[in-house]
Amino acid sequence: MAPSLEAPDEVKDVLANPLKKKPDLVAPEPEHCPGPESEQAGTADSCAGCPNQQICASAPKGPDPDLPVITARLADVKHKILVLSGKGGVGKSTLTVQLAQAFATNPDTTVGVMDTDICGPSIPKMLGVEAETIHTSNAGWEPVWAMDNLAVMSIQFLLPNRDDAIIWRGPKKNGLIKQFLKDVRWGELDFLLVDTPPGTSDEHLSVNTFLKESKIEGAVVVTTPQEVALLDVRKEIDFCRKAGIRILGIVENMSLFVCPSCKHESKIFLDHTGGGRGLAKELGIPFLGSVPLDPRIGIACDYGESFFDSFPDSSACKALKGVVKGLAEQIGLDPAVLLPEGDDVG
Repeated sequence: MAPSLEAPDEVKDVLANPLKKKPDLVAPEPEHCPGPESEQAGTADSCAGCPNQQICASAPKGPDPDLPVITARLADVKHKILVLSGKGGVGKSTLTVQLAQAFATNPDTTVGVMDTDICGPSIPKMLGVEAETIHTSNAGWEPVWAMDNLAVMSIQFLLPNRDDAIIWRGPKKNGLIKQFLKDVRWGELDFLLVDTPPGTSDEHLSVNTFLKESKIEGAVVVTTPQEVALLDVRKEIDFCRKAGIRILGIVENMSLFVCPSCKHESKIFLDHTGGGRGLAKELGIPFLGSVPLDPRIGIACDYGESFFDSFPDSSACKALKGVVKGLAEQIGLDPAVLLPEGDDVG
């Protein structure tokens, strides 16, 4: 007989109460139990004599009191966008940085990047601020400014040594993400890009819960062309739909390799099943564009430099501006206003 998974929690319950751990009961719930997480738990008449009464009575109840604080803190952030991927290694964090730098090419646009990849915080390195630390004031934590109009917050700034591993369970991760939203003085932002780790776990549930009242604009889902990546992206899209997160579109990263010398194009990852474009069409999701694999993007990230400033005429730069155009259209903005005058947005 094939092994089976432990009975999972109801999806609706997990999404409604993602940060709450169910009380560890010492006996089965009786027939007329009001529920161990209800407001009457441990105090209702039917709880009298139940072995779980004290456990249920002491369990936390009600909405998170910090949610209104987070909503007030982010009141001046116009557009909150999640960047997701089902599969690791598809260039999600790299794309987050490129989007942030693309938005920041307009000096009238202010951008924030929140790095919620707690165990793999690479955003500071790619923005050239890895050695910076966080400063605090009476108003809260100050984000690190990579440019005059581009701020970033990451656990990397809190580590005593740059190579220290973060070995945390879910509750500590959730707590830090809450601090990034509640205690950081983001100020007035046109965009807050939230870079998440691969998958559909604690960090994603936390961000969705904490931002629900202050409204998430939607999610950009990143994939590469091959079916192995698309398999996990389908799960990410299913998560978004169940969590009520609007999918702004799919970006196919590393769609092909463009030689910087001869400009010859080669497909490194073959799209046997249609790639990101085919998946978008299949699921009725906007396709924001394909970004080629350009080794100079990796070099720019290693040195913390802006790819847009260094290689503005490259095919990858033009493709990224096309993605920005598609994203702007999805959130109701004029691409010509978002990008500086003279930029080719396709």
